[in-house]
Amino acid sequence: MTLLDEARAVRENAHAPYSGFRVGAAVRGGSGRVYRGCNVENAAYPEGVCAETAAIAAMVAAGETELAEIAVIADGAAPVSPCGGCRQRMAEFAGPELRVVMGTTRGSSTAVTLGELLPMTFGSHRSRA
Repeated sequence: MTLLDEARAVRENAHAPYSGFRVGAAVRGGSGRVYRGCNVENAAYPEGVCAETAAIAAMVAAGETELAEIAVIADGAAPVSPCGGCRQRMAEFAGPELRVVMGTTRGSSTAVTLGELLPMTFGSHRSRA
């Protein structure tokens, strides 16, 4: 199963009763292990959680801190890119060469690097981007 397939599968679990916009994400940690996450909306907007954030949190909860690849999928005419907050979260655990695959439930996809998505990363002592 590809990383995009993993994201597609977990998207079905998204809790999106307000927007109806379900998103799935899967990340591959430095160990090669895959972690999945979906968006979880909340009536107390904006207290929801993005799919990418959920997947990264699952990776960290499992004890990994190196992000090797990420895939995100949603329903739309074109692939949807991660929001700015999620881009910054990716930069916390990966460098600018991180491969980011974005896909649609209709079958189209594209891949870019984190450096292309977030060229001027806000740094911390942990950031490698």
